[in-house]
Amino acid sequence: MRTQAQAFARRLISAGIARGERLLIIADTWPGFCVAFFGAQYAGVLPVPVSVPVGLGAKATYIEQLRRQIAASDAVGIVAPDELASYAATAALGTAARLAGSMATFEALPDRAVELQPLSAGEQCYVQFSSGSTRAPMGIDIRQDRLMANIDGSIARQELNADDSGVSWLPLYHDMGLIGFILAPMCAQRSVDLLAPRDFARRPSQWLSLISRRRATITYSPSFGYDLVARRAQTQMPADIDLSCLKLAGIGADLIQAPVLQRFAETFAPAGFDSRAFLPSYGMAELCVGLSFGRRFGGFKVDRFGTRDFVVCGHALPGHRVEIRDESGAAVSDRRVGRLFVQGPSVMPGYFDEPEATARVLKDGWLDTGDLGFWSDGEIVVTGRAKDLIIVNGRNIWPQDIEWAIEALPRLRQGDACAFSVESGAGEEVVVIVQSYVGDAEELEALTGSIRQTVKETAGVDCRIELISRKFGLPLTSSGKLSRSRAKARFVAGDYTVRVAAE
Repeated sequence: MRTQAQAFARRLISAGIARGERLLIIADTWPGFCVAFFGAQYAGVLPVPVSVPVGLGAKATYIEQLRRQIAASDAVGIVAPDELASYAATAALGTAARLAGSMATFEALPDRAVELQPLSAGEQCYVQFSSGSTRAPMGIDIRQDRLMANIDGSIARQELNADDSGVSWLPLYHDMGLIGFILAPMCAQRSVDLLAPRDFARRPSQWLSLISRRRATITYSPSFGYDLVARRAQTQMPADIDLSCLKLAGIGADLIQAPVLQRFAETFAPAGFDSRAFLPSYGMAELCVGLSFGRRFGGFKVDRFGTRDFVVCGHALPGHRVEIRDESGAAVSDRRVGRLFVQGPSVMPGYFDEPEATARVLKDGWLDTGDLGFWSDGEIVVTGRAKDLIIVNGRNIWPQDIEWAIEALPRLRQGDACAFSVESGAGEEVVVIVQSYVGDAEELEALTGSIRQTVKETAGVDCRIELISRKFGLPLTSSGKLSRSRAKARFVAGDYTVRVAAE
């Protein structure tokens, strides 16, 4: 791969791409991604990993998204796997990208004997688009030294050793997939087997089968990944899998659900899974990836706060300071919810070419994460996004409480519900959007009644309910998380009022 990457770098330099210019790479799970990413590094060119299309019939939307990302990063080229090369070429029309196409397009460039000019410690490393920003892409300026500080801290905290190897289905355009299962293993010289996210979505059991076959010790997933394989196993348990090899089953990228982890552990205990392998973590792309981790082979623990159980996300990496602040900006003590602020060697210098957006989240070296949480004996507990918090008559309501309770109803599944609030004449109104099965009017009326009663019992509030077809779907971020802000924008625009489940 180094030989191929260096040849790729020479071709970029020979084609006149200057040091510091940007190259978009469609981050599908294909060998060309690694060649292009590391090749750009050797050429002093900034890679910009971007997502693959989601769903059928999304070609026009995806091309427009690529075009916005080209503009946001001022990229001079875009490289894609063969099946997406035409998308890349179309998106590049009328932009600054003068090179666009498959790997073959770039391999056709002259490979001249030019001197490589790799990026060094104090320089930029790549541009990471924050998850979910499709209408107004926001690129995060990832620096070499800050990335390495994060990787070094993560490797130490996870106690990686010579016997470790990994398996991952995580997308390479997301920080947990790119850093966690490409860059960190490269730095630690550990082997990794990669499964494309679409293959995982089609047959989730492939993930566990690959771990079993390769005797992998490390994997990672958001909660929904563990939930999906556990639910599928209720009807079809994967044959001949042995998960006794797993020593680190990381969880991150979304609010961690303890019942999901418990269900996974119970389901796969007969296959050798040890729940002590669970390793909760917390982080975000603005910190490169991880900020806090639990203890290796220490399992997960919960902390009850009010009526809720929250999973504890461990201690912050060495060298990082974390403050939890109240509305006045003062740091709060143990077991008081506030907003998380972080300072340390992994914190981004800012958003790429976005000084105003940078100024909103960075002040005196402190990053406003936008997340809420509290201290639990020196460990971080995350309770949700500040902007998603529902406040009714001065009372705080976690949207996840409403969503998880609804998703436990018969014939509904995880990811089917989205809760948020909107301003109305009488104050804040709670709105619940639910992806529903197709049914007749009587069935849907009964479902609506069950949802209304569930919300009343869970949160003590009335709500407006909109049932939508699963074909229409709820908006997700690039990492597969529910985007409540985009769902709310769609609701306000009237998109959901005409999408009924009865078809």
